Amino acid sequence: MEQKKLLIITYYFPPAGGPGVQRWLKFVKYLPDFNVQPIVYVPENPTYPIVDEALVNEVSDQVIVLKNKIMEPYQLAALFSKNKTKKISSGIFPQKKKQTFLDKLFLWVRGNLFIPDARVLWVKPSVSYLEKYIKENNIDTIVTSGPPHSLHLIGLELKEKLNVKWFADFRDPWTTIGYHKALRLSAYAAKKHKKLEHKVLNSADTIIVTSKTTKTEFQAITSKPISVITNGYDIENVEKQTLDTKFTLAHIGSFLSDRNPRFLWESLIELLQEVPDFKTHLEIKLIGAVSQEVLDAIKEFNLEGYLNLLGYVSHHEAIAHQKKSQVLLLIEINSEDTRSIIPGKLFEYMVSNRPIIAIGPQGSDFADIIKETNTGVFFDYSEKAKLKSVILDFYNQYLEGKLQANGVGLQQYSRKNLTKQLAQLISE
Repeated sequence: MEQKKLLIITYYFPPAGGPGVQRWLKFVKYLPDFNVQPIVYVPENPTYPIVDEALVNEVSDQVIVLKNKIMEPYQLAALFSKNKTKKISSGIFPQKKKQTFLDKLFLWVRGNLFIPDARVLWVKPSVSYLEKYIKENNIDTIVTSGPPHSLHLIGLELKEKLNVKWFADFRDPWTTIGYHKALRLSAYAAKKHKKLEHKVLNSADTIIVTSKTTKTEFQAITSKPISVITNGYDIENVEKQTLDTKFTLAHIGSFLSDRNPRFLWESLIELLQEVPDFKTHLEIKLIGAVSQEVLDAIKEFNLEGYLNLLGYVSHHEAIAHQKKSQVLLLIEINSEDTRSIIPGKLFEYMVSNRPIIAIGPQGSDFADIIKETNTGVFFDYSEKAKLKSVILDFYNQYLEGKLQANGVGLQQYSRKNLTKQLAQLISE
């Protein structure tokens, strides 16, 4: 049986690092197992906020990679402030009251002059390049993956020109994503975002989302079929790890300003005062980009002496830290808009055999997953007493050498099983 060709239009792909790259890197790895030939279209000269060269080695040798030049304003903006540009590109925005004039200017330009995002200048040249490639190679099915949601505009134009079968994959929502309100949008810009979102959702043949809440949100905008395919975990070739000797609470990934869980810091400082020897064992291990607001809060609560700030590490190293840390922290912004967000690292956390302390808004989709798989405990931002009690319970288990997680039903979230779902969907 002849392989089905699938053209995947994505911005994040190795050597890009961070969570945005993992979804399609893994789909591409397993699609050939289901008789699908992946063809990945990516920018030739992107401005990636995080680079992980080691991920290049994970790209399947069965994938065809197409590259085309991109002109993006982040390259120009970096001439004025490389650090601010990298943070904004990563989704890390300074708190409103602490924004400098340059911060406000960058956010206003990003939000109002480049709609839906700073990669919109890639749309026209991509359509021109891909229209020719699709015709010459008899491709009838494409996928666009966002954010950046401008990539869905590439799919929109290709759909109109060639009538290809188009799947729009939303790793995150569009107009309800947490940082959208921080972009200082004018009424005109906000309206244009909504209009583009509506057009994409009503033009694609099928919408793919990563959570049930996003599906419900989009069902209010479109009658097109919507499939939920979550992110997942893969079998990683990481050597067996020896557990940290300290009682490490590890957060791996971007620690954004609005994710700052003050009630966690309060709980820890109270336990330090109340529990003998807790101060000799506690370590707060933060891996990845950490906002200044989070660091300021840790200092405010006199927790600096317990902080181990490791910065960005490769994905391979991150997996190792997940397996050897005593407790894993998963924190989402306390907002109605973030209930649909299921952090990609959740699934890697789940197979690490380490207990998860998860914090987020009431009704979070990932709370159900943690409960169903028995991989940790979820807390909303009002549950300080419960959080403090669980940390103490985990600490006592740590002292006894018995602290671990016993997950159930994890196989449904394996990358190979999820790719099988995708292959079935695009072959219907």
